[in-house]
Amino acid sequence: MWLTWIWFLSAAAFFVGEIFTAGFFLSCFGIGATAAGIVTLFNFHPIWQWVAFVVFSAISFAFARKFSEKVTKKQPKGIGADRLIGVKGIVIEKIDNLEGKGLTKVENEVWKAVSKNDEVIEEGTEIEVVDKQGVSLLVKPFKKGE
Repeated sequence: MWLTWIWFLSAAAFFVGEIFTAGFFLSCFGIGATAAGIVTLFNFHPIWQWVAFVVFSAISFAFARKFSEKVTKKQPKGIGADRLIGVKGIVIEKIDNLEGKGLTKVENEVWKAVSKNDEVIEEGTEIEVVDKQGVSLLVKPFKKGE
């Protein structure tokens, strides 16, 4: 009877531990420990308890990825600087990659900017955000019709 308590307390510990971790990792062991606890209720030998623990934990691992993809929300597109790719802005401080200078204003926000082709882009030039590079925007001069 004491083995039953050990398995069920272990399962509870795994499930509580899962609350503080990500990825449904510990819950797989919690399911295995629960299965082993149920096996002890039928007075099976401890070897079978361990077999149940290992088998159910392994099966849980196999399905955990699919389950986690269903219950976790995908990050929406356009978070942070990613949302500015393709958006036009204006240079408010000359962009010069060699000097490490350059600021742009895009959607009423000021961003450090670097030039895509290492060209100097003068203040007041309209630009388009091509990508992000670390915490800076990678920009090119905007030409109508491109």
